[in-house]
Parts: sequence; structure tokens; C-alpha cells
Amino acid sequence: MTDGEPTTGPTPETEAPRESFATPCAEASRAAAPAAPGAEAAQDGSRAADGSGAPRGKGFDLARLLAERGAERYELHAKHLNHQLPRMLHTIGFDRVYERAEGAYFWDSEGNDYLDMLAGFGVMGLGRHHPVVRKALHDVLDASLADLTRFDCQPLPGLLAEKLLAHSPHLDRVFFGNSGTEAVETALKFARYATGKPRVLYCSHAFHGLTTGSLSVNGESGFRDGFAPLLPDTALPLGDLAALERELKRGDVAALIVEPIQGKGVHESPPGYLRAAQELLHRHKALLIADEVQTGLGRTGDFYAYQHDEGVEPDLVCVAKALSGGYVPVGATLGKEWIFKKVYSSMDRVLVHSASFGSNAQAMAAGLAVLSVMEDEGVVANARATGDLLRTRLAALIDRYELLADVRGRGLMIGIEFGRPSSLKLRSRWTMLQAARKGLFAQMVVVPLLQKHRILTQVSGDHLEVIKLIPPLTITEREVDRFVAAFTAVMDDAHGGGGGLMWDFGRTLVKQAVANR
Repeated sequence: MTDGEPTTGPTPETEAPRESFATPCAEASRAAAPAAPGAEAAQDGSRAADGSGAPRGKGFDLARLLAERGAERYELHAKHLNHQLPRMLHTIGFDRVYERAEGAYFWDSEGNDYLDMLAGFGVMGLGRHHPVVRKALHDVLDASLADLTRFDCQPLPGLLAEKLLAHSPHLDRVFFGNSGTEAVETALKFARYATGKPRVLYCSHAFHGLTTGSLSVNGESGFRDGFAPLLPDTALPLGDLAALERELKRGDVAALIVEPIQGKGVHESPPGYLRAAQELLHRHKALLIADEVQTGLGRTGDFYAYQHDEGVEPDLVCVAKALSGGYVPVGATLGKEWIFKKVYSSMDRVLVHSASFGSNAQAMAAGLAVLSVMEDEGVVANARATGDLLRTRLAALIDRYELLADVRGRGLMIGIEFGRPSSLKLRSRWTMLQAARKGLFAQMVVVPLLQKHRILTQVSGDHLEVIKLIPPLTITEREVDRFVAAFTAVMDDAHGGGGGLMWDFGRTLVKQAVANR
């Protein structure tokens, strides 16, 4: 691998001693639950559990399996999973082998650290392997709860719902599923049933998930192509109240679903739009659905991104990603009392909407631990302050670099947009890239950030010259310094008179883009 320039600022392993995340979890894992009859024999992989003494298989040993087969990771994926993913990673030089992770960092087998500015597309809000979340999961496993019986009411779902609703005082009830797209599917179903209307409006360039219902309100044609027919839907420009009112007058609209800040391109809804849209929707007996799957739980410097717009109280709110703590998938749809009571209107309809793994104990424990950490450690306030610092530092570079067009966002959801330069030499290179495929320059920035500076980022969407930064909400000024120094070095290279390695890589990307046409 290429080491490149030394890391700017202290690294977790050298200058800043790291808290050991393993200690409390190791303690918890040693607290074994009482063994069931025959359990000792079952755990001994060499003998059968029935006491017969007959030899059986080796048993399952995760550490041994990873030691024996871990090096095959890319080959296994290419053979048995999405074969294009390893191909893409090889092409852009992202085929790293990460050995472990903690907080906002990864480490490879050689001990090199990598700063994570992607957070698993926002899943790792608290970073990786937070000790409180780890301990909660060890504790819930060791408790041997009677989970998912389907015909009882366990305490953890109610406790997590109570805690979520405390941050959402205008909402009353929660449905727990397993992912963001499932949270959206729930909101779409509930809105259509509660209003008795079929059509859902969404905003151009929106992303709400990839299952059939959420795909119906996905604003990117590349995801939708070939999967029709979808649900009745209509796309509107983000912020266009006149277009919204036109559609509402047709009388068949159940809801408008909107990301307060769109993940694709990091575009914020205009000030006052959500409040005005809410009033229009309610006037026409339609609902406002806020998709906070990526923007919620502190990402934008408030608990929800819709809270930036005063007076907005969505009828349904979708959350997921960071609620999982990065461990157990969980999605939640929060809504008003009357909506839930209409959907679940009688005992005959008690299971009219459910999820096989919804409300499972591990997911609920993870969610409770995440919300506890957010409160105890001031995570939302840190996201606001650190995000403001990072955005300000980056925006100050716009006048310095003609390829840097804009820096925008809220909290720790930041978009860095690149644009057409003014100087002739840079403009000719830019034009070459744009002719091959829009978005190549942003990829040219992402690659040296990883290969030379060991910082993981990614473009904000296909055919976009935008990098989106969504790091763990726990990063500090140390990580801001490291990213800004690395980004400055990459921009210096991009603006250098001799072209440099970055533009050489650009020519490789152009050849690849042309070959894929």
C-alpha cells in the first residue's frame, strides 16, 4: 500500500493514548448465563451433546474461521455476492484489508491508521465499538431473555419507544423494524391507510431506500430503472411550494416525504419550506413524512434536522442508521396517535403491519445504549460545534482553490462541491473529465485522500462532483485538523502546474469510464 505523506496531527496509536474499548466488554462476556442441561457437551465440538461420546464436527470457532479464510475476502465476495463491488474497489484502489476499528479509526494489518469520515454512510454515529453499546449487547445476550415470543410484551421496546418519543414530544407511538427503508415503507403504508389516498409526493434527487415502496419515492432514475411498475408517485423540486399545491389540489395525495437535508448532494430544504409545506398538506388532509434516517439522531446539530425549521411537526418520522450503534439493524417509524389507532383499529388488525425481527432485544438494547451515550456525552452539541468548525475551515479554502465551488451543510453532514475552473490549463483537464463522466473529479479527490492520507470519504452520489462528509458524531478538533490538512494537500496537487499523480489517475478513470459505456 502507499503510505504517502505522514498523518497530520496525533494518531490514535502514537500521540494520544486510547481508552481500551475491550476491557468492560471482556468483563461482561465472562459473565456466563446458567447452562442448560447438556450444554457443556454441546459446547465441546468433539463430542455429541447426547452423551453418547460419538465424535462430531469441529464445532464453530469464529476466530479460527477468520484466521483460515479471512484472506479470501475479496475472492469470496466476487464469487458469491455482488461481483461488481470488489471490481470497483480494485479499480479505484480501495481494496484495503482493515483488521480492526475503534471510534473514528480503522487499522490495517501493518498498523496504519485510517480516519473514517464516512461512518458507514451514517450508521456509525458513535464511531465503532463504543464501550457502552458493546456492554449493553453483552448484557442482553447474557440475560437470556425470552425474546420474540410474539405473544407477550417485553420491556425493552417500550423503554426505547419512550426514550425516542421524549425527543419527539409531538409524536405518540413507535413501530420498530429493521432498517431505514423499512421505516420508510411503514410510513408510506400508514399514510396511505390513514388518509385513504394512494399517491405519495417526494422531492427530486431524494433517496429514501431501495425496497419497492421506498424506491417509488426515490428521486434517482438510476436506482428506479428496470423495476417498474412502482407505487403511484410524483416528484417535485425541493422547495417548490407552488408545485406541491398543484398536486394537492388533485385530491389523491396521501403524503409528502422529504429529507430535511438531502443526502444526495447535501442540499438543505429552503428556510420556511417545511413549515409552509406542512400547512398546505394539512389543509388538503395529507401528511408530512420526515425521513430522518441519515439526518436524525444528532447528525445535523439538533436531534432531528426538521427542528432547524421552527414550527415543523411532521406526522410521521423515520429513523434508523445511528440508532443501531453500528451493531444490530434497527429502524423506527414514529407517528401521531390517530394514525396508529386508525391502522391498528381493532384486535382483528393487531398484526396488520409487523416485522419478524422488529423489536428484538439486541436491537432495543443497542438503541437504548445509543440514546444514553448521546445524552451523557453531549454528542448532539459536539456534532454542532465540530461541524461548524470543519465547515468554516473548509469554506475558507474556496477563494484559494478555483476547483472548489461550495461547502455546505449542517452539523456533521457536509457537502464539498467542485466546479469548473477559470484558468485555461485546469479548464481543459476539467473538460476532459466531464466529457468522459461527470463525477470523476470528485472521485479523483477521494482516492488520494485514502491512498496518501489514509482518510476514508466518498462521493455524494452518482454523476455528482460532491464529496459528502458524515463522520462519527464523536470526532474532535484533532480529526478536523487532520482532514483539513489532507484536503489542502490534495487540492494543492490538483492545482499544481505539472499535473501530478492526481491527474495521472484522472486519465485512468477516464479510460475506465469510456470502456464502460
